[in-house]
Amino acid sequence: MKAIQVRKHGEPEVMTLVEQPDPAPGPGQAVVRVTAAGINFADILMRLGFYPGGPKPPYVPGFEVAGTVESAATDVTGLQSGDRVVGFTFPGGGYAEKVAMAAERLLPVPPQMTLEEAAALPVNYLTAYQALHYMAHLRTGERVLIHAAAGGVGLAAIQLARLSNAEIFGTASASKHDFLRQQGLHHPIDYHTGDFEEEVRRLTGGEGVDIVLDAVGGHSYRKSYRLLRHGGRLVCYGMSAAVTGKGRSLKALLAWWNTPSFNPLADMIRKNRAVMGVHLGELGRANQELVRSWMEELFRLYAAGQIKPHIGKTFPLGEAARAHHYIHDRRNLGKVLLLP
Repeated sequence: MKAIQVRKHGEPEVMTLVEQPDPAPGPGQAVVRVTAAGINFADILMRLGFYPGGPKPPYVPGFEVAGTVESAATDVTGLQSGDRVVGFTFPGGGYAEKVAMAAERLLPVPPQMTLEEAAALPVNYLTAYQALHYMAHLRTGERVLIHAAAGGVGLAAIQLARLSNAEIFGTASASKHDFLRQQGLHHPIDYHTGDFEEEVRRLTGGEGVDIVLDAVGGHSYRKSYRLLRHGGRLVCYGMSAAVTGKGRSLKALLAWWNTPSFNPLADMIRKNRAVMGVHLGELGRANQELVRSWMEELFRLYAAGQIKPHIGKTFPLGEAARAHHYIHDRRNLGKVLLLP
C-alpha cells in the first residue's frame, strides 16, 4: 500500500509517498481501506517537531480517517467487511491507503453522510464540542469569541454555538468574512488590520465576552483572558503562534516564551474567571466512551440538519505536502482532506 511518511522534522517536503506492506489486524483491530483522511493543524505541529509527545520520524501522520472495513481480527464483533466507518488513528497512521486500528475506535457512518463528510467530523467537531459544552458549559445567549474562525474547529464551533443562540465573534482574514457570516458568525474581526481585543471591546461596549476559544497561544492567550467578563472562561487548545513559517525556526520559541501564567490568587478569583485546556486525544484515551457518546450526538445533529462539515479542499494522497502548504498559507475554509 501507499502511505505518506515524515522522514524528518521540517518543511512540507519532508513528507514523501512510500510503499509499505499492507497492514494485518492485530487483536482487537480492524483494517480500514481509507477513503478520506483529515488534515489537522496538529499534523503540522508534529511535522515541525513542535507537538509535545509527538512521534519521532520516520512516521505516518494523520489522526482521523473514514473508509470501509477490509478485515477484522477474530475477536472483533460487530464489524463486517465493507462496513462504512470513521475513527481515530491518534497519534498517527491516517495518511495511508489502509490502516490497522483498534475496532473500539471505529463508529459506523450514518447512511445519509458521505465518507468525506465523516472524515471531516471527528477532530474538529469533537474539539469544538469538548471546548464549548464539556469544558466551558456554554449557556443560551452567551457571547463567544472564536479564534481562527474559518478553520475546521472554528467552523464547527460557530455551528455549535449557533444552536445555543450565542452571540458569536470570530477572527479571520477579511476575504473570509462573507462566508463566515453565512455560517452564523455575527461579528467577523480581521486580525490582520486591527487588534482583536480593541475590536471586541468596541463591539461589546467594553463588557467583553463569556467564552474564548483560543488555538493561537502566546500573547493571544493573555489578550483573550483580558476580554473575559465575570464568569468568563478561556479555553486553550493550540499554539498556532509557534508556526511562524513552513519550516523550523527559533522564532517559534517566542510563542512559548510569551505564553502567560494565570495566578488564581492575584486575578482569577477576584474576577471570577477560568482558564481551561483541551486535548481531545488525551481525553479519548482516558475516557473513550465519553468521546464516543459525543460523536453519536454529532451524528444526531447532522441527521437533523443542524450541523454540516464544510470541506474546503481535497488533495490526492501523494500531494500531502501541497495540502500542508495550502494550510500554511491560511487559504483553507473548513476542512482539508487527503483522498488516497
